[in-house]
Amino acid sequence: MVFLTLEETTNKGVVLALYEALSSHDVVQVQKLLASDLEWWFHGPPSHQFLMQILTGTAKFDNASFQFLHKTIDVFGSVVLVEGCDPTRSITWVHAWTVTDGVITQVREYFNTSLTVTRFGKKTQSDISSITPLHCPSVWESSLPNRVGKSVPGLVLAL
Repeated sequence: MVFLTLEETTNKGVVLALYEALSSHDVVQVQKLLASDLEWWFHGPPSHQFLMQILTGTAKFDNASFQFLHKTIDVFGSVVLVEGCDPTRSITWVHAWTVTDGVITQVREYFNTSLTVTRFGKKTQSDISSITPLHCPSVWESSLPNRVGKSVPGLVLAL
């Protein structure tokens, strides 16, 4: 069992509140949760920019609208990783949200991409005097790309 810090629990709650606001089309709540200068990174086909369409108000809401249904949520400090899929479209996605003081300041969005998250090891004073490889353990890997039955590119996100 993984125990979250108070900050991580709060950050997870902010991101879950955003998904709830997005699914209920609560524009006021979305604006409260996102920084006005939100930094957005996207990796995937341009036709899959569903989140940007929703956030900019250009999305068409009908029965065929894309829904962000998450399967897993993991938190690493200020970064909240959310993974989901749309099996009817053979699409998997990962959102890496950065939460600062209760507000989402950055989102990195990956579609049909196998994502591995690594954390850089902390340097100590003794490390500075010797030349050693930097320790970058993998702390998270997406699990859904195998479920859509096709090969997808892989990327590494360093925290």
